[in-house]
Amino acid sequence: MSKFPEHIAIEKAHPTAVLDWHERFGDRTMIVEAKQIVEIVRILKDAFGYDMLVDLTCVDYLPRRPRFEMVYHFLNVESKTRLRVKAQLEESNARIPTLTGLYPIADWFEREVWDLFGIKFEGHTNLKRIMLYEEFEGHPLRKDYPKTKRQPLMGPQN
Repeated sequence: MSKFPEHIAIEKAHPTAVLDWHERFGDRTMIVEAKQIVEIVRILKDAFGYDMLVDLTCVDYLPRRPRFEMVYHFLNVESKTRLRVKAQLEESNARIPTLTGLYPIADWFEREVWDLFGIKFEGHTNLKRIMLYEEFEGHPLRKDYPKTKRQPLMGPQN
């Protein structure tokens, strides 16, 4: 399997950053070192024109280790080129640097992932719940979240 240009450029700048990659059916994916996500994405934006962060989300692979996988989708609007970048996170250290300095839209996406999965984004200045109320306990999209768990009652009488 041959490397694609983005992979070669990132590997040149950060030799240990790309852990795996594939290109299937025109869909290119890189799995990268989580600690270096900002530097990697900066290269993708500045050198390859990925000027839009289309989406970022998390996948919980419980019981696999590492348990969590952050998934970022980038688009070069001019060339219509897409790229998927993944970073794996251990449950014991479920944190990754924020991309809000590169893409302001990451603010909302990261807050959603924090709220629903409990992934912490280092450097995010407004990491608070966006989908659920502040008193909600836990992160409901984690596979081990108890579906019958009672939550604190909210409202004027409480």
